[in-house]
Amino acid sequence: MEFEIGIIALVVFLVLVALWLVFYFIPVGLWFSALVSGVKINLLQLILMRWRKVPPSVIVSSMIEGTKAGLHLNPNELEAHYLAGGNVTNVVHALVSAQKASIMLDFKMATAIDLAGRDVFEAVQMSVNPKVINTPPVAAVAKDGIQLIAKARVTVRANIKQLVGGAGEETVLARVGEGIVSSIGSAVSHKSVLENPDFISRVVLEKGLDAGTAFEILSIDIADIDVGKNIGAQLQMDQADADKNIAQAKAEERRAMAVALEQENRAKAQEARAKVILAEAEVPLAMAEAFRNGNLGIMDYYRMKNVMADTSMRESLAKHDKKQE
Repeated sequence: MEFEIGIIALVVFLVLVALWLVFYFIPVGLWFSALVSGVKINLLQLILMRWRKVPPSVIVSSMIEGTKAGLHLNPNELEAHYLAGGNVTNVVHALVSAQKASIMLDFKMATAIDLAGRDVFEAVQMSVNPKVINTPPVAAVAKDGIQLIAKARVTVRANIKQLVGGAGEETVLARVGEGIVSSIGSAVSHKSVLENPDFISRVVLEKGLDAGTAFEILSIDIADIDVGKNIGAQLQMDQADADKNIAQAKAEERRAMAVALEQENRAKAQEARAKVILAEAEVPLAMAEAFRNGNLGIMDYYRMKNVMADTSMRESLAKHDKKQE
């Protein structure tokens, strides 16, 4: 009895597994849903999708959505896009949204945009509802040397034709920042920019900054302008400090040269004094030699001593007079 129950349970299990395999590889439910929705797709094609590792539910649901919206989609093209790594559901959403918004977008362009790594559905939404991008603070200096810090709001709309190969938001922000710097830098006075902020918007828009990007710039609005540093005065102060440092360096160089010259003169004076002392030391020897040779008498010697004493007295009196003066 127990053996028969085990056999029946095994048979039921095998039947259930067989049914699961049949309904997995033969998606009868999806085929029926497509049939009642007006989608022409045969059951064999759904079975082959399973073997090609393509989920039939994604293809069938996308076909139903497109058919109900009035689109003519080819299941083979949807399957090929999925195998290429694309997002089939997102592409169909974008095609339906573009049709409702009267935007020219065909299946080939939509799949190319999707495979390029961009969100095609978000691009269609941005074409209908423009996006506002806030720029970071941009600092620029007017001709009078006053720094201005501006913030702008850029309203952009997706350019469907440029989404493949077009530059992104970073390029738009960089170009707008460059335009703000250029327009402020060309202003004669910062006051004129503060009085007419739309001057910046007008100049930037005229530059055609959206060329080669995936967006179309609709407007550029200056949200805020703050006055920064007086760059001109700061530069003049820095130049004055640099000139002062140069003058101090040159003065120090002249002082060092004067000190060196003075030390050199002192050395020469000391050398001259040494020669005088050596010469004076030779005088007694010469006098002794003169006495021995009879060239100098005693009276000559006393007269010479009197002259020397008189000269010493006159020098002392001259120094005393100079001190009194």
